[in-house]
Amino acid sequence: MSERIVTVASRAGLHARPAAIFTEAAQNTGIEVTVGRQGEPAEEAMDASSILSLMALGAAHGEVLVLRAEGVGADEALDLLAKIVETDHDAG
Repeated sequence: MSERIVTVASRAGLHARPAAIFTEAAQNTGIEVTVGRQGEPAEEAMDASSILSLMALGAAHGEVLVLRAEGVGADEALDLLAKIVETDHDAG
């Protein structure tokens, strides 16, 4: 299993807009990706392709998350998703 440790860069956290960008990208990977808080058990991670799950996570600016995926293309998918989380989508 591959994983990435990422820090939420958007100033307002993973609110609707960055969450939508993230979940759409997760869906487009074609593999199962999970997201959870660093330090929490992997079993508590949520489906990264579900905007409802991501919004329920309520990840704030500066919060550290763990992205996990398994299978062909997992590393590439996680690299893409990590970049999305680590981009400030609130910068204007």
